[in-house]
Amino acid sequence: MQSSSFPKRYLHTTLAFTKKIPHNLKGKTTSDQNWLVRQLNDPYVKASRVHNYRCRSAFKLLEIVDKYRLLKPGDNVIDCGAAPGAWSQIAVQRVNSTGANAELPRGTVIGIDLLNIAPLDGAHFLSSHDITDPFTHARLQDLLPSAKADVILSDMAPNASGCKDMDKEKLITMCLTLIDLSEKILKPGGSLVCKYWDGFLAHTLQNRLSAVFGCVRSLKPKASRKESAEKYFLGQMYKRIK
Repeated sequence: MQSSSFPKRYLHTTLAFTKKIPHNLKGKTTSDQNWLVRQLNDPYVKASRVHNYRCRSAFKLLEIVDKYRLLKPGDNVIDCGAAPGAWSQIAVQRVNSTGANAELPRGTVIGIDLLNIAPLDGAHFLSSHDITDPFTHARLQDLLPSAKADVILSDMAPNASGCKDMDKEKLITMCLTLIDLSEKILKPGGSLVCKYWDGFLAHTLQNRLSAVFGCVRSLKPKASRKESAEKYFLGQMYKRIK
């Protein structure tokens, strides 16, 4: 299966370009102007268009799965907070869920989000579904082969409230629900990738993950902006607590 890794040469070439300033900024706030400038000059935004990924976050997952050898052909994957679908795109490619390579095992990709997710060949999306709802858990078990997943992915985040500490706490709470989900659907030896925002509660999540995974790492992918508090926990070798 052809690798979808981000080509470093492309990134280096892009970074050599002169910084661009967008047109038609009249009437926009300073923060909106800064965001537009950042987007216009972001090499990962440009690369996501070249590779037809739905958003730049695809490259965060690519770095993680390449380095730690996640998402193998035949794996069954749950993508939590899947909209707009970039992580599911990577999962579909890596687990061969379309059956594009008949010589490799065919995996399954299921994406869940409260938002609507545009259809993607090789993925089954549960739009307008709450990952904490027992009904959603039952749907996942119905859709998963043998009712079990090899990998749970989560790039979900709460809507911004304007209070960073409160938002960080909400995201930690959302991540903790994934531990409960793992108990229901994650295979022994399985893996979990979840986004969190670094803060005083991050150690609580890490301790909870360490209780059920043999190895837990905190990661900051290169595609994650330096000024962002965004990080990811990678839990591997799931060990269900009886």
